[in-house]
Amino acid sequence: MSFKTFNNKNFKRLCNELAKRDDDLRKIISENNYPPLFSREANFETLIYIILEQQVSLASAKAALLKLKEKIGVVTPEKIIALTNEALKACYFSRQKIVYAKELANAIIQQKINLASLQKLDDATIRNELIKIKGIGNWTIDVFLMMALNRTDCFPTGDIALMNSIKHVKQLPKHTSKEEIVLIAEKWKPYRTIAAYILWWDYIKRKNIRY
Repeated sequence: MSFKTFNNKNFKRLCNELAKRDDDLRKIISENNYPPLFSREANFETLIYIILEQQVSLASAKAALLKLKEKIGVVTPEKIIALTNEALKACYFSRQKIVYAKELANAIIQQKINLASLQKLDDATIRNELIKIKGIGNWTIDVFLMMALNRTDCFPTGDIALMNSIKHVKQLPKHTSKEEIVLIAEKWKPYRTIAAYILWWDYIKRKNIRY
């Protein structure tokens, strides 16, 4: 099973490849420079962090993760299971996210999933494995594939910032459907992750967001 990845050595080259194909992406790079790599470790803590990022601001999610790490240090499945719901709530976890975090921790402890072995699998197989866990949806999987596994061809249509950015950059109507946006993104294959990074970068710079 084959899959493509990106890293510090080829990231700018892939950005340049997309800039040649798409004038709007080229303009973003020209005005804002290259986007950051947005890379994270492919581990349990990262998945918890992505769960915390679901439907909240980047700042709120980061505050919750820092509060959790302040309390338990290295974030492991065993430590999450050992915490009471009240303790997790004090770390800014919502009721739903407490359930999601413990479901993920239990899945790893019970060896229903092995994060290390996922790195050797193709994107579709990883998605099929992670989607079985309560609270792990397509957006969470996309971000994990992109930021932790550095897979080149993900495009999370469930990401509001990304959808808003592409509508702004491409001057699309607000009611443009996800299906229409997926068709636009076809021209960026097999580097849709890189295109998403460029579009996120435009959104971050335009909105002056701390990340």
